[in-house]
Amino acid sequence: MVSPPSQDAHHALPDAEALAWLRLLLTPGLGRTTARRLLASAGSADAVWQLPLSTWAECATQAQIKALTALPADWERHCTTLARWLASPAPGTLHTVIHLGNSQYPDCLLQTEDPPLLLFVQGPATLLASTRPWFPYPATLAMVGSRNPSAQGVINARSMAQALAEQGLCIVSGLARGIDAAAHEGALQARSGPNPCTIAVVGTGLDQVYPRAHAKLAQQIALHGLVISEYPLGSEPLPRHFPQRNRIISGLSQGTLVVEAALQSGSLITARLANEQGREVFAIPGSIHAPQAKGCHALIRQGAKLVETADNVLEELQGLKLVPTKAEQAQEAIKNKAPTPESPLLQALGHDPMTLESLSDRTGWDAAHLQAQLMELELDGLVARLPGGLYQRLTQS
Repeated sequence: MVSPPSQDAHHALPDAEALAWLRLLLTPGLGRTTARRLLASAGSADAVWQLPLSTWAECATQAQIKALTALPADWERHCTTLARWLASPAPGTLHTVIHLGNSQYPDCLLQTEDPPLLLFVQGPATLLASTRPWFPYPATLAMVGSRNPSAQGVINARSMAQALAEQGLCIVSGLARGIDAAAHEGALQARSGPNPCTIAVVGTGLDQVYPRAHAKLAQQIALHGLVISEYPLGSEPLPRHFPQRNRIISGLSQGTLVVEAALQSGSLITARLANEQGREVFAIPGSIHAPQAKGCHALIRQGAKLVETADNVLEELQGLKLVPTKAEQAQEAIKNKAPTPESPLLQALGHDPMTLESLSDRTGWDAAHLQAQLMELELDGLVARLPGGLYQRLTQS
């Protein structure tokens, strides 16, 4: 039996069952696999501590049994922190914790090899106070990629996420810099209706945001989507947390789309996990010269589905073609009505990064004139300046 600590008059403590789940999560060296064996024998988390020693011995090592007999370090602090967090959500949101067996625990995670014991959840009060399902699987797509993407990669991620979210897909990602953030931002642009438009699966406790620069983005996601973590409150952004949380990103999703990734990118871990979980894997190709595209090209060679438009994803996942939004229809009408002659400099630049010297050779223009023209195109959002003195044309999806 798990006894709650002394109660703070200002904070109602979680019930005994919730505390039992927290204790399992915090028991050092126990691990999720052993915890699930104990739960299967006990029937509930609180009943784990009522099992006979012989059952413990069948499920756990002697070191794990010793750890189970003692309260986790800083137990009082963990319980009080959880109580305070549950009682103090931001306006318009709620905080909650769900565990294996809870009616709101996503079934799609139960289909994976290593489902988390607990999920700490932040989301809109209207959603989390309701009885309808919080997680919209199978209408979910993971979008992941480089933390240091190209300017074109950011545009691709944001526009693709917005287009797919407008068609009812919830975009799942990891709140990291680069492609993750762009995917969340694109989905938020399309938010409508009662269902979450995006889910952020983070590698810290939900009482902190990593990276800190994404605090406002996390707030917006909590108002219009979900922010979730398997890590207890107070957990720091340790390097090992992020590869582990990738199984949740892929597990919550019908498919995973890699937007940009180098060969050593952690995004390829998410793609591999999606494949192992029997989910679809998609990749957006890029320039053969771009390091950020090599991981995507490798995935495509291994059988990932090549994606150029949102239609490619929808047709595969839902057998649907993308229905153009009013904004897209208006934009297409403008394109068809008044085609604009392309800038000679954009024609010369092509679609691969190019040095000023190469552009000068191709156009015959001197450096001063080229730099002035490139600056105008950069201000118009048509060209990006890259490290190493390179320039790249941008395509607005």
